[in-house]
Amino acid sequence: MPDLLYKNISNYVDLSQEDFNQFKKPFEYRKFTKKEIVLKEGDYCNFEGFVLTGCFKVYYLNENGLEQTLYFAVEGWWITDIDSLINTVPSILNIEALEDSEVLMISRKDKENLYKTMPQIEKLFRIMNQKSSVALQRRILSLTGKTADKRYLEFLEKYPGLEQRITQQQVASYLGITHEFLSKIRRKMSLEK
Repeated sequence: MPDLLYKNISNYVDLSQEDFNQFKKPFEYRKFTKKEIVLKEGDYCNFEGFVLTGCFKVYYLNENGLEQTLYFAVEGWWITDIDSLINTVPSILNIEALEDSEVLMISRKDKENLYKTMPQIEKLFRIMNQKSSVALQRRILSLTGKTADKRYLEFLEKYPGLEQRITQQQVASYLGITHEFLSKIRRKMSLEK
């Protein structure tokens, strides 16, 4: 399973097998069951997790108490609340396993130690943070400037096959629309085929 982690980080930096073995030492292997909460609003996030198997949703509750999903994390994705992790503030996010899942988790302290002992790891996480910032900017632009139809098509492209693994309510929460409106979009698209 760490092979998936090696493949993921190899997209950003070159690490020898020896360096990778040193890099993965502080990661803790964890299993989560479906519906298990990994991070709850109000708690402090002190980890980053690399998803080996399964699926998670990262969400918050809006003023009306409705879920607003920021993103889904499937195999090869990372989970965290970056604001809580970096600024040591209570999380406003929740992270929940949508399937039985396996994750490699690293604490903030262990990550900082890796920065000191392995300079290329700081480069790795800098590049990953830059990519994450780009994805966040695109997500904001999509939510504020695109129709629900286009957001749905982007979802299908960004998360191929995920729609079969999660509920339509969860897809609607990600798109920022109601389940009923999502049903109308799907009906319309099926008629256009």
